[in-house]
Amino acid sequence: MTSETPEAILELLNLMYRPHPWHGISIGDEAPEKVNVFIEIVPTDTVKYELDKTSGYLKVDRPQKFSNVYPTLYGFIPRTYCGEENGAFCAQRTGRTGIMGDGDPLDICVLSEKPISHGDILLRAIPIGGLRMIDGHEADDKIIAILEGDAVYGALREVYQLPHALVERLKHYFLTYKQAPDALHPKVEITHIYSREESYEVIRKSQLDYDRKFANLKQLLNAAFRVPTA
Repeated sequence: MTSETPEAILELLNLMYRPHPWHGISIGDEAPEKVNVFIEIVPTDTVKYELDKTSGYLKVDRPQKFSNVYPTLYGFIPRTYCGEENGAFCAQRTGRTGIMGDGDPLDICVLSEKPISHGDILLRAIPIGGLRMIDGHEADDKIIAILEGDAVYGALREVYQLPHALVERLKHYFLTYKQAPDALHPKVEITHIYSREESYEVIRKSQLDYDRKFANLKQLLNAAFRVPTA
């Protein structure tokens, strides 16, 4: 029998095996002010990569259909999930009904002066705001963050400090990246650009959703290693 906690057991396992980017990596001790981020896509990618949720490896989702490319580094925050809490918060802030979370980890765009050549990496980021995006009837928030220590963006702490053209570029990308040139009725909308404090709340809601969705992970660890419960 061992007295190690599930978190301690995961740390030990991570020393021996590659951790799953979604479940095996911590969000970070300073969340939501600073968060760990797994980057899937960089601005030079002409293919959309995304996490294979089963294996934890990156997979090719699809070639980019049109000429648009990601304006920033793009990925997700580990141990977050966009579920009931996330959907309800979006509904509350927009006055809509029937909004659900999209069932994915929370997306994040990370600004950096330095070009980063490929995804499948971890970095530390500082959230400064977000885009409240609704895709059909699903909340699909995009947290906006800056790379910790970045020479150009590193001192920024609010989304309104960014150049207006950069925020507009982010909005345009997400409003059009799924849309054919002749589409008359866009499926995606962005209802708000929100502040750092609201981005913190979105992250917290996504942490709650993750804990509920994947509560069985800790239970399985407890059972496997026979961790005594209080």
